[in-house]
Amino acid sequence: MTMNINWFPGHMKKTKEIIIDNLKLVDVVLEIIDSRIPISSRNPMIDEIIADKPRIIIMNKSDLSDPEVNKKWIAKFKEEGIPAILMNSKENVPVDRIYKEAKILLKDKFKKNEEKNIDNPLIRMMIVGVPNSGKSTFINKLSKKKGAKVGNRPGITQSKQWIKAGSNIQLLDTPGILWPKFEEKIGLHLSFTNAIRDEVLNIEDLTLKFLEEMKEIKPEALVDRYGIELEVPALEIYEAIAKKRGAIIAGGDFDYTRTANIILNDFRSGKLGKISLERP
Repeated sequence: MTMNINWFPGHMKKTKEIIIDNLKLVDVVLEIIDSRIPISSRNPMIDEIIADKPRIIIMNKSDLSDPEVNKKWIAKFKEEGIPAILMNSKENVPVDRIYKEAKILLKDKFKKNEEKNIDNPLIRMMIVGVPNSGKSTFINKLSKKKGAKVGNRPGITQSKQWIKAGSNIQLLDTPGILWPKFEEKIGLHLSFTNAIRDEVLNIEDLTLKFLEEMKEIKPEALVDRYGIELEVPALEIYEAIAKKRGAIIAGGDFDYTRTANIILNDFRSGKLGKISLERP
């Protein structure tokens, strides 16, 4: 069974235009990705759009992914010349670390400032990422704990906002952006993590695909969570979980939709454990 997932509403096109129009206003791009799916949550359009603009990757939701796999991804990005910083949903945004990495990337700019006796100058950054990569949480933590909106700058429309992070960073937020068409596996991974909303998908088929993948990469997580046997097809695993969780409708049939929500929510919330769907 294959699932065709094409998703590019009009506002995605608008977001691409916003990024292109405002790239010249920033020094560094902060790319927020989901640490469970570092390949699928990196929009290939971003590479094309930002070109050689300095970039820092924020591997968000690192509390939900495998720590050993996280280390391998950080090493992989380092090989590509891109610093990567882990962040999870329970910690504050590592502003000082971000600033430190930005200073390294902008060493030529900082050298000029040192010659003018300007210490720790302001760095402007743009935040980009796919939907549900944790970008909103990142912004909300900064707004609440570290700073607030900064007034509109020339060339910035009312729909965009600058956010102050500490005394030396200003961040330009942009809406989440997906791309017009993906390979099936990328589409599935974006759907598993809810970057593509369940409402536009067949959630039962999606859950079958998820169970098939979990059987391959981390079967013990299903055994530990649901106490089931795995030497059966994914559909039988699905139905065994429905039975274990009491997801039965009138007539004794399985409630596949309710069971799908249980399974996917368990993965998305970390109840299935620390799972990395993609490895370097």
